[in-house]
Amino acid sequence: MLAEIGVFTTAFALLTALYAVGAALWGERRAHAGGREAFTVSARNAVILTFLLLLAGSGSLLAALYTEEYQIAYVWSVTNPQMPMFYRLTALWGSQAGSLLFWTLLMSAFSAAAVTLNWRSHRRLMPYAIIYMMAAVAFFAALVLFVENPFDRWWILPDASADLQVVKAALIPAGAEAPSAARLAETASGLNPMLRHFGMAIHPPMLYLGFVGFVIPFAFAMSALASGDLSSSWIKASRRWALIAWLFLSLGLILGGRWAYDVLGWGGYWGWDPVENAAFLPWLVGTAFLHSIMIQEKRGMLKTWNMFLVIFTFSAVIFGTFATRSGLVDSVHSFARSEIGFPMFGFWFLLTLSAVALILWRRSRGELRDERHFGGILSRESLFVLNNFVFVALTIAIFWGSFGAPIISELVMNTNITLGAEYFKSVTPPLFILMYILMGVAPLSAWGVASMPRLGRALLLPVLLTLATLALFVADGTTHLGALFGYGIVLLAGWVALIETVRGVLARQKAHREPVYVSLLSLFARNPRRYGGYLIHLGITVIGIGVIGSTLFQQETQQTLSVGESLSIDGYSLRFDELLAGQISDDGRLMDIALVTVLRDGVEIARLRPRRDFFPQTEGMNTMTIAGAHSTLENDFYVLLVEWEPINQNSATFKVYINPLINLVWWGSILLIFGTLAAGWKHEVLPARLRQEMRAEEGAAAPTGRLARKGAQ
Repeated sequence: MLAEIGVFTTAFALLTALYAVGAALWGERRAHAGGREAFTVSARNAVILTFLLLLAGSGSLLAALYTEEYQIAYVWSVTNPQMPMFYRLTALWGSQAGSLLFWTLLMSAFSAAAVTLNWRSHRRLMPYAIIYMMAAVAFFAALVLFVENPFDRWWILPDASADLQVVKAALIPAGAEAPSAARLAETASGLNPMLRHFGMAIHPPMLYLGFVGFVIPFAFAMSALASGDLSSSWIKASRRWALIAWLFLSLGLILGGRWAYDVLGWGGYWGWDPVENAAFLPWLVGTAFLHSIMIQEKRGMLKTWNMFLVIFTFSAVIFGTFATRSGLVDSVHSFARSEIGFPMFGFWFLLTLSAVALILWRRSRGELRDERHFGGILSRESLFVLNNFVFVALTIAIFWGSFGAPIISELVMNTNITLGAEYFKSVTPPLFILMYILMGVAPLSAWGVASMPRLGRALLLPVLLTLATLALFVADGTTHLGALFGYGIVLLAGWVALIETVRGVLARQKAHREPVYVSLLSLFARNPRRYGGYLIHLGITVIGIGVIGSTLFQQETQQTLSVGESLSIDGYSLRFDELLAGQISDDGRLMDIALVTVLRDGVEIARLRPRRDFFPQTEGMNTMTIAGAHSTLENDFYVLLVEWEPINQNSATFKVYINPLINLVWWGSILLIFGTLAAGWKHEVLPARLRQEMRAEEGAAAPTGRLARKGAQ
């Protein structure tokens, strides 16, 4: 019954999405002819109905996971009777078919929310925006129904030949029988062990929300191009949606890094894996877009450039989805090879080609002409454009290393050339350095025309504070010139953000004579976009310091120890106390747990339990290494029970990392999240004329109010 509900609700969702596309298109034509908006309103209602239908379909699959409906092939492949309920439910996005349904649900949710919340304020853009949103939803719903159906069930055809007796189908085939429920439960596969981690329960939804959220700014941009409304209305309609998508994508990347650090067992959090990079590409282009639209809003410039940025952000989303779901790349993060590759590639190609053609057509008609010209190389808009070029250059370099070189080498040379982490470590640092320099300089420059002497005076205090901070690093023992240079560049950006915030607080204190915390909160309330941006820059500064420290100063050692023996590294000692082998968890996994004591300068500071898990009933990748870590502001002491070496009750092999400043990566991420929330906070300021009229009315009413109070006394 649950399978039938899922199939039919998803099928009806596909039909309502297609209806929304047709009704919106017809409604737009009727509106041009002076007709009523009945069809556009109907299209809006169809958008909401599509979301509700997909919600019902996803709910039916979730119910099947909860009730252990192992006849449904997806439930059988990602759960088993031993799995805890938490991971049973999060298995909804644990494999290809279920995650594709979940993806489609989230995209429809964003579409329904955008149409509902922007209906009154941006009615002119709605018809074409609905067309593009629901065309994307319809495409993914079709993939769910016809290519990767999570509601397919196991059936037995008793009259067929032995090799054709077991089939998968959503609806019952003629003459088919259901397999034994007990046998299905016995053979159920269970979730991939690598996904049985709290971080992976949250990481995919955050990443998906970031990916699908960019359909909204893309749809509004395409609506502006299709309708001819090329003012900044589409930016106002989509800016917060882009910021929300960017926030979720940032969260997804951060949580993915944390999962890799905790589970993959290599002592790091970013390995330049193709799937990691596929998620990083839309983040880079989306970041460029969020900076660039400020120039169009304030100066009426970069209209064509902004269209390209928003379209290539969504194009990067679709390409990354194609790369990770089609089997194009082989990675611990990717899905198994699937038949969705060809339709996904076709959708990406047609979407990108048609969008670029529409931009070029409007450009050729002179409708994307900028209202102003650049005032000089040091103006804020010029520096923002340089910042954009850096993000685009990073995108191109990472795309080439992850996908371009391997694909072209295989097509042209019939061999797969893979560019490893060393390529990225040599190509990206200069671009990141330039990015941080611009982060420090651009906020101090003026719109329009800026002079070198004025900019130099503005930079004097941040530079002095940066040098003073570097002196503290040197006093603490840091003598690595490359590290000091990197710290200096990163710190400059952070000090600029902090100084500009403090300057705003002091100015407000002087004007209003209020406490510091009140002035700070008032700044964020009155100009959340500016001061939220400074907080984001501060978070990225903290992340940068953590990345430099953990990359340049990481230490490692590996030794085999007998019980009671110790190893030493950088002033720390690790003593092997005991091995608890063959421990059985509630979910059936076997665990080998090492009990170790960590000492520093002879003083015990922590007791850790690194372990390796084995899942005996799981095919394929069935082991997982869980590190033990002692975390401080200074560093992480990170120890692994090495899985590729034999262990017994008397000896085991340990790999130990010292990761300096690595926790700044996570703490800086928290600042970035709060800054993004602040920057997206809705704040409407009345025009000056209306504020003056309101003050005049209040002044005229004040005497009457005082007389009334006096009479009452």
